[in-house]
Amino acid sequence: MTLALILNPNSGGGKGLSRGLAAAEILKPFITHRSTSYEDTLVAVDSAAAAGCQVIAACGGDGMMHAVIQGCVKHNLTLLPIPAGTGNDFARGLGIEVKDPLAIVNNSRVEERIDLGQLANRYFGAILSSGFDAVVNERANRIRWPKGPMRYNLAMLQELPKFRPIPFTLRLDGLEFKREAMLVAVANAPSYGGGMFVCPDASMNDGLFDVMILNAVSKPEFLKVFPSVYKGSHVNHRAVEIHRAAHVRIEANAIGYADGERMGSLPIEARVAPAALTILRAQ
Repeated sequence: MTLALILNPNSGGGKGLSRGLAAAEILKPFITHRSTSYEDTLVAVDSAAAAGCQVIAACGGDGMMHAVIQGCVKHNLTLLPIPAGTGNDFARGLGIEVKDPLAIVNNSRVEERIDLGQLANRYFGAILSSGFDAVVNERANRIRWPKGPMRYNLAMLQELPKFRPIPFTLRLDGLEFKREAMLVAVANAPSYGGGMFVCPDASMNDGLFDVMILNAVSKPEFLKVFPSVYKGSHVNHRAVEIHRAAHVRIEANAIGYADGERMGSLPIEARVAPAALTILRAQ
């Protein structure tokens, strides 16, 4: 199959460039493109499709994967993910070894269809969320130093003292919930934020979202429970609810993020798009 390689040279502090160039030596792509933005990536996928490419090898972080997914669904292309970002949660959800991302390039590969989340005008691969994490993302996007995961941790410490639980109205397959919550996560994949397993049992091929609600807790309790999200054991906390649904609507005076990208103000609706994307994974 004819292959295009699209890489983000700035991902992961330059890993996108080094891993992308290493992948190019192995894959011998028909087209190689160094992306400069979300919009530039969309155009690059359109151009690759017009040139007859059937596979897009995307080398970068979750933002790169999010952009490439849009074009792959639009043109019915196959995605070969090569994680090279800070978080890499989309690749982690696929079971790709994020510490050895070129293994998927060096080994034989098989096709697999996976679910996506579908919003009004785009798709997401991993998690849609709103609440405290979205507020932290807003702050982190304005911080220039430090880089990487520490930027998120700094933003969290800056925002937590002034954060107040948000009144949410959720509709899960038509069933309404009203909650005063710290955050809500709608998960197609288990993790976000670089390995925070907010919905540890979420699957990318079961036709359902896992929906996590963290109800209001005190700030000391939040700081106490927060580390457990890296193992997924927070789901045992009394303030945590897990639901499953194929159609989710979230209403609140808040903003939403999907795959780390800003989706704008709520309300927002998400539906599972079953088997919407073909990916290549190591055999």
